[in-house]
Amino acid sequence: MNLAETVVVALRSVRSNRLRSLLTAFGIIIGVAAVIILVALGNGVKAGFDERFSRLANQITIMKLTGAVPGGGEARDLTDSDVDALRDPTRAPHVATVTPTTTGNAVVYYNQRQDRAKVIGSTADYPDIVDRHPVAGTWFTPAQERTRAKVAVLGQDAVANLWGPGTQMGKVLGADIRVGRVSFKVIGVMEKDRQQDNAIMMPMGTARAYLLGSGNIVNQIIIKAPDATTVPATTDEVTRILDEHHHIREANLRDFNIRAPQKFLEQRGQFLTFLTLFVAAIAAISLIVGGIGVANIMLVVVTERTREIGIRKAIGAPRGAILRQFLIEAIVLTGLGGLVGVVVGVSVAYAGGLLLPQLVPQFPPPVITASPMVIAFMVSLIIGLMAGGYPANRAARLRPIEALRFE
Repeated sequence: MNLAETVVVALRSVRSNRLRSLLTAFGIIIGVAAVIILVALGNGVKAGFDERFSRLANQITIMKLTGAVPGGGEARDLTDSDVDALRDPTRAPHVATVTPTTTGNAVVYYNQRQDRAKVIGSTADYPDIVDRHPVAGTWFTPAQERTRAKVAVLGQDAVANLWGPGTQMGKVLGADIRVGRVSFKVIGVMEKDRQQDNAIMMPMGTARAYLLGSGNIVNQIIIKAPDATTVPATTDEVTRILDEHHHIREANLRDFNIRAPQKFLEQRGQFLTFLTLFVAAIAAISLIVGGIGVANIMLVVVTERTREIGIRKAIGAPRGAILRQFLIEAIVLTGLGGLVGVVVGVSVAYAGGLLLPQLVPQFPPPVITASPMVIAFMVSLIIGLMAGGYPANRAARLRPIEALRFE
């Protein structure tokens, strides 16, 4: 028989034992589907991470060194003059934006409730810099910043502490709260970030004039580079400028910390990739189990068809033809299982992409790619080749007279 005829015979053999073939291929189906689904979930998590944090990849944060300077003495404060120097395009051409913040603590009052919250004074571009935006109302405008308007944007924990848990964010807009001894109008509520949710945010000039004092000290400076590729150059420029302003001559004597999350984001992305591959490798174990099942069934098939093998050899079938027949039967069985597994895996992943955003809004939907489908299907064929190898070789080595005598 030629190859086409051998494939037809293999398909007839699979069809004649439908239930046994289905149960045998079930391990292959589950393994292939599991690999596709888990890789799609891993790709979704990685894509969600990239989408959420990619805008922070070109961000640089500067803070005063806590504690004593390694060379002795106290660390200098970051000041408005540092901010102005960093904003000078002739000295820092790679710096896109500079956003200072000043912080403190105050007691906040609303009706009969009070809460101790963090006060954050910053600029009008702060939400875009930190990638955190209001869920109700608005952020203050540049005009309100210039006029030192008495406006405030609240974190959601501050809303819960002052108005009570479960309060709708839109209901607090326009309310007057008292921070210390000064009244402020609530114009917005920020989305949660689990770090500054119990905070009152306002223009920096407002915070300095009414709450934190009129000094020129800033607690943190957030800088944006034009893109992620220019972060190293931007960091070098920022370091050089601050070294000059703080009279730093040696790197180990610096009284400030510069943190760029780019390297952290790259490491986290690599970790997610390795995690996806690890989970996919665990799912592939079911493919090995399925291959063992295929090998077992092929041994049974060879035993059942011993007399047929003897007859074919007696009329002149060469050893290679017998070997090819059983190898192809094993490959057809696992190949069909692989195809069904691809269909099942893609269907489940696609359904997950439709349902997950509705059931768990925070969980990113799966991302289906072609590579795991192709690899999983090719592995199923290889498993068929390996699982069918020993039974096929055993069938090919049978002597015709012994096969014909088999009962």
